[in-house]
Amino acid sequence: MADATRLDDAEVRQRLARIDELLERVEQVPGPTAEAAIEAVQTLTEVYGEALARVLGAASPPLVERMVGDELLGHLLVLHDVHPDPLADRVERALDGIRPYIESNGGRVELAGIEDGVARVRLSGSGKGCSSSSTTVEEAVTESVLALAPELTRVEPVPDPAGEEAPSLIPVEALLSRTAGAGRNA
Repeated sequence: MADATRLDDAEVRQRLARIDELLERVEQVPGPTAEAAIEAVQTLTEVYGEALARVLGAASPPLVERMVGDELLGHLLVLHDVHPDPLADRVERALDGIRPYIESNGGRVELAGIEDGVARVRLSGSGKGCSSSSTTVEEAVTESVLALAPELTRVEPVPDPAGEEAPSLIPVEALLSRTAGAGRNA
């Protein structure tokens, strides 16, 4: 089959968003027709999941790596609970991918743990940056992790137990609150 007939990743994302919209509309319609449509989609999903598991079981290691590395196939393997890599390994791989950027800015990132669908990630060092750049770093980490582990509900930062380095700038709010408190005691 020619590559011209294949969907690129952006087109796949559009189709998936459209499927979500259509399923939401079907779920809002009461009655046996809507129930049958939902059951048909669920049954089809189960059959496709079994097909993916069989392909994965028959595939050579290089083909499995290609499948796992493909964004769409990786998501489908997770969706059907047949992904060959454990969740923690996929999160670590995502962090490995973004780690050079964070380290180039003097920071560190590590997985603190995964619990109840939430990956807890420790960001430390000057790579966190000021408030606006740390948000950008946190967003980049979240996007990277969720791309390889879409079954997670969120990624949240956790404090560094060694303690954060002293900030290079004192927030204005801290100065004002100290000044206001000192004026009352005088």
